[in-house]
Amino acid sequence: MKIITQMARAQAGEITPQIAAVAASEQINPEKLRLAVATGTAIVPANINHSSLEPIGIGRILRTKINANIGNSSLSSCPKQELEKLHTALKYGADTVMDLSTGANIISIRRTIIDNSPAPIGTVPIYEVLSRVENSEQLSDALILDVIREQAKQGVDYMTIHAGLLMAHLPEAKKRLLRIVSRGGSIIAKWMQANQRENLFYTNFDAILEICRQYDVTLSLGDGLRPGCLADASDEAQFAELAVLGQLVQRCHKAQVQVMVEGPGHIPLDEIKMNMEKEQELCADAPFYILGPIVTDCAPGYDHITSAIGAALGAFHGASMLCYVTPKEHLGLPNAEDVRNGVIAYKIAAHAADIGLKRPGARERDNAISQARAAFDWEKQFSLALDPDRARAMRQEALSERAEATADSSTSDKYCTMCGPDFCSMRISSEL
Repeated sequence: MKIITQMARAQAGEITPQIAAVAASEQINPEKLRLAVATGTAIVPANINHSSLEPIGIGRILRTKINANIGNSSLSSCPKQELEKLHTALKYGADTVMDLSTGANIISIRRTIIDNSPAPIGTVPIYEVLSRVENSEQLSDALILDVIREQAKQGVDYMTIHAGLLMAHLPEAKKRLLRIVSRGGSIIAKWMQANQRENLFYTNFDAILEICRQYDVTLSLGDGLRPGCLADASDEAQFAELAVLGQLVQRCHKAQVQVMVEGPGHIPLDEIKMNMEKEQELCADAPFYILGPIVTDCAPGYDHITSAIGAALGAFHGASMLCYVTPKEHLGLPNAEDVRNGVIAYKIAAHAADIGLKRPGARERDNAISQARAAFDWEKQFSLALDPDRARAMRQEALSERAEATADSSTSDKYCTMCGPDFCSMRISSEL
């Protein structure tokens, strides 16, 4: 079988159209990116059947990317709502989108998302596998491979599989405060214990690689033992699984299949740098895709903020992609507005890290908006904002409140309502 993965073509010396497009958008040398893809330190997820794809790159030499999770559940949401979430995520800057549907219409929802998304689409196949059986104990090798093959054929660009969680890890997981918080990880753990067999994704890994090679699906090695609270952070279970993921990365590279590694969810600030460096060491510097991390456990309703703090630090210390967290994390299924708030929080985190890392072009937007502020060019400021709609609405709200308070409908573009005309530092200092 002819191997057509981006990694295989890069190793053969080819700068593919996808690599060339990513290099241009990232303002880096195409040959530098080709070498990174060839060695596995950068990836360009691009399923050959995703016809509407506009490729992006993920790796430490590139700008930090963010992912938005959408998808229905057995209790709520529908295909129309998922399409609205997709459009919201893309509008506000998500670089990739994962469909995590676990309810009805999984296949048709995914088809709609792929057809309408220029961004790479990811999935977690175990969710669809579980929807086809009455209970998790009925999982089988054939069913897992069938679902992965069907999703690959449909055009999914990357798939999260929890192949690093082994039976030997379960005793350590049982010592935790929250045990296993990963949905995929908990399903597999229950199956292994019930059947006294090793993880099906681990034992079928070579067969999974063959499917990925055929369609150029990137594997995202899920962290089924990611810590779900600060009390479980950086424990033996987490790092035992990470060591196995490092071995699986080597098998992916040998098969010329692109791969990234997923990272922890709840980590205190002082342990983030160590976690990022440990992944680089154990996983051959494969791109690290982290959830948050959430740096405090006591802010439900605001976890897009608590996690964005950790995400910025994680990206600064080496993470390549950030999986957003919405305000409804730990509380419920996010709606379109939650998606918007999560994406913006993570665009801020990623952008802050890129500025600190001095990535090419990272500060151009900041310098441009500063010039617009100096010129009191409000429309230019809005157009450069990460969320132009909200910035414009807040400005209009402030002007309306001023008009009501003063019974004066006149407005001025030469100051904001924080300082007013007499105390505007920008106007005063311009007269120096």
